[in-house]
Amino acid sequence: MTTFAEPSATTPARTPAPAPDLLSRLRAVVAAHPGRVAVHAADGSLDFAALDRRTAGLARALRAQGVRRGDRVGVHLARTADLPVALLAVWRAGAAYVPLDPAYPAERIAFVAADSRLAAVVSADAAPPVPAGVPVLRPDAVADDPETDADVTPHPLDSAYVIHTSGSTGRPKGVEVPHGAVAALAAALEASGAYRPEPGVVAWNASVSFDASVQQWIRICRGDTLVVIDDERRADPARLVRLLAERGVTDLDLTPSHWRLLREPLAGGPVPRLFMGGEPVPVRTWRELADAGIDALNLYGPTECTVDAITARITGPGPHLGEPLPGVRAHLLDDRLAPVTAAGAVGELYLAGPGLAHGYPGHPGLTAGRFVADPFAPEPGARMYRTGDQARHTADGLLEYVGRVDRQVKLRGFRIELGEVEHALGALAGVTAAAVTVHEAAPGDQRLAGYVTGAAVRPADLLAELRRTLPAQLVPSTVTVLDALPLTPNGKVDHRALPAPTTSYVPAPAPVPAPETAAPDAPGGVDEQVAEVWRTVLGVPAVRPDDDFLSLGGHSLAALRVVHLLRRKLNVELQLRHLLDAADLADFTAAVRRAAAAGPAAARPALTARREAVR
Repeated sequence: MTTFAEPSATTPARTPAPAPDLLSRLRAVVAAHPGRVAVHAADGSLDFAALDRRTAGLARALRAQGVRRGDRVGVHLARTADLPVALLAVWRAGAAYVPLDPAYPAERIAFVAADSRLAAVVSADAAPPVPAGVPVLRPDAVADDPETDADVTPHPLDSAYVIHTSGSTGRPKGVEVPHGAVAALAAALEASGAYRPEPGVVAWNASVSFDASVQQWIRICRGDTLVVIDDERRADPARLVRLLAERGVTDLDLTPSHWRLLREPLAGGPVPRLFMGGEPVPVRTWRELADAGIDALNLYGPTECTVDAITARITGPGPHLGEPLPGVRAHLLDDRLAPVTAAGAVGELYLAGPGLAHGYPGHPGLTAGRFVADPFAPEPGARMYRTGDQARHTADGLLEYVGRVDRQVKLRGFRIELGEVEHALGALAGVTAAAVTVHEAAPGDQRLAGYVTGAAVRPADLLAELRRTLPAQLVPSTVTVLDALPLTPNGKVDHRALPAPTTSYVPAPAPVPAPETAAPDAPGGVDEQVAEVWRTVLGVPAVRPDDDFLSLGGHSLAALRVVHLLRRKLNVELQLRHLLDAADLADFTAAVRRAAAAGPAAARPALTARREAVR
């Protein structure tokens, strides 16, 4: 979460000038700098003139398929140059884009597509998992009919995108954001100094299904060069850092969890300006960045307020919330909507201003409950968004994030409603009751833990079924079978009384045997070194050769930690794909042995804070 300093419980808006729409800004850049590089991606690069031609052609193709102003178009594409082309083309056709991340399970994509009532889909696949009858266009589709109007100038209230977030009812819900809010976001980040005045080189790091991606990719509209990080390099810290250096990236958006994996590869070289958000910044990370003099921003804002609402430089004593962006009004209120001003008193944070979303399409009651009348607004009829985030003032006047008023959590940058996971787990065959909580397996390593009751249910089978229907971030690391869920006196599940989670397997009586030979610089055999790293990262007492990494509670960041630790311990050139492609521990260990036999990795610098190397 971000930093935030405010002298009172309500912060008046710094009213900015009306923000020009982003398509108008893009047209100006194309006219002034047609040869400047607009996009770098694994499959090639585009200058602004080529970007303009491709987006115009696809926009005409969408219009020829019947897409009209106010429609929604699904974008089902991998992280290539096609992705920003498609998003801009949807806007030029007058529609709102709906991300359909190919990495998500087909059932999830199908639900989002049906819930959004799509007019068309842009996909490289011939048959993406969308409702029958929805036209599917390839990203290179063109229509040159001069009678087909390619560009529609958006009204500020026209919808720009609908991004689905985790829903407490058991189903994801869409958040509909207007063009005016997106334009205001870009203008406010410029006015606050978060964006450099001159064009930069921006790494697109976030998934298109994650609202942080909006803040990254729209910078192409102001003339920045966009570096689309493909999934393979995005998942490998060493390769990602090399890409940042090769492309001269000036700005990188990431979560604090991701920083912990990039900090060592980045040591000793230039560090881009860091836009850090998606989850609270730990005290240790805050102090590390501040002490090293790294140019870093802490960003706070819910999806319903268009990505970012509050920003602060990561400097000073420790994590806190910062200054509202120009135009944003921040209120710390009690349950009667009265301002909370006393130091140490906890209130709920409400946000108002031009960044508010329209609401949740198809859910008027939910929209009315979260977007409420703003009694502090200078004009009648204004709304404010109830964030559900609790905060308090320190004696020094800073505002600190405290926690949530509900059961929503943030893990590795993803917003997760525990109720959605419980609903999915409880719907599985044989499960009679389900509960989900957050378990800290190791300091800083928080994971979802599931609990069920039911006869003859197998945790491994339940997890396999959840992976078929839920995105990876919503699948618990472990499922524990209980005779009964603990209850409070009023009959509700007592989540605080749930026991520590158990692994979904019976540990082997003996550790993994060591091989006959070991890496030259390893005190033990390679097999035991690999097993030790798995035990350490996963927080389990023992592992077996036939154990699967995901079934033991592994996730993407845990996998990166495994690869990173083994590179250091064994001095081998190991890639993340070696772990992700392995069937089990034995298969992965064999890959590590082959890497060790190929020779030592290039020397890597130790982590040192070098102020002179940081820009």
